Amino acid sequence: MHTIAIDAMGGDFGPEPIIDGLISALKSNNNFTAIAVGKKDELLSLIPQNFLSRIEILDTDDVISMSDSATDALKRKESTIYKAIELVRDGKAGAVVSAGHSGASMSLATLRIGRIKGVSRPAIATLMPTSENQNTLVLDVGANVDSDAKNLFEFAVMGQVYAEDVLQLEDPIIGLLSNGEEESKGNEVTKEAYGLISKVPNFAGNVEGSDIFKGTVDVVVCDGFVGNILLKTAEGVADTIGKIIKKSLKRSLISIAGAVLMRKVFKNLKVRVDYAEYGGAPLLGVKAPVIIAHGKSNPKAIHNAILQAINAASSNLNEDIEERLARYSK
Repeated sequence: MHTIAIDAMGGDFGPEPIIDGLISALKSNNNFTAIAVGKKDELLSLIPQNFLSRIEILDTDDVISMSDSATDALKRKESTIYKAIELVRDGKAGAVVSAGHSGASMSLATLRIGRIKGVSRPAIATLMPTSENQNTLVLDVGANVDSDAKNLFEFAVMGQVYAEDVLQLEDPIIGLLSNGEEESKGNEVTKEAYGLISKVPNFAGNVEGSDIFKGTVDVVVCDGFVGNILLKTAEGVADTIGKIIKKSLKRSLISIAGAVLMRKVFKNLKVRVDYAEYGGAPLLGVKAPVIIAHGKSNPKAIHNAILQAINAASSNLNEDIEERLARYSK
């Protein structure tokens, strides 16, 4: 039985979608309990009576807002994210889920929970849809603006282990994001990283941005600056394509009729590009699972983020990362 700490106040829309997602997860999975951190009066009004036996409420009314600095979270020990992280640090919870300030979550997790032995910097990983019936795991997508070759090597190992232990992929293939497939391509950091990552089995070498969405490899490694731009560009392109399709379909009766016939296709497409399907982004490299959900997360996204946290907590992820890093570093 796992216990998951939930930052219940951190999302853009307050506690309601977070608690709704938690209730949904509790209905679908009997193998966990939750500690919801937030304003007790507000949370109690949202939780059905029959779920109170599985949800403990840790009362606090301080919330780190998106406009606050990440460093503020280190001083505000009564904030929801600080207390949620402390539950994991103190062993009262095995994982934490937050849709709040991602910088605060990363800073507190790194400093309060601590890094896995052998990890210089944690990384945020996210799943990208592909044209095949699979996803590509990309990291880092925002934890580190500047990364050196050693960091990229560690990201590759952490990503591969996560793909094996949590995503249940067999022999996942790694690619290093660059401006060309040839070994000679890239900047000085990626060229040096190429040599280091070559130690890792199933390294396919350099890949280009288009390979992420083709499903050429299972794991793509990049620094957080590039990864964050990639993530937000992909979100923007998906949103723009959706709007273009909607406008085009309204232009004639034939288009409308065609849209009705292709309704199932459009529905499947929406599912593939919907961030709520993936729940949240794991912060890899810290000693306990930390899932960073989108600030605009709906109940479905929170539901899936919680299940992701349970899957990570049930695996040997951290032990395997530590062992693999030690082995390859030799």
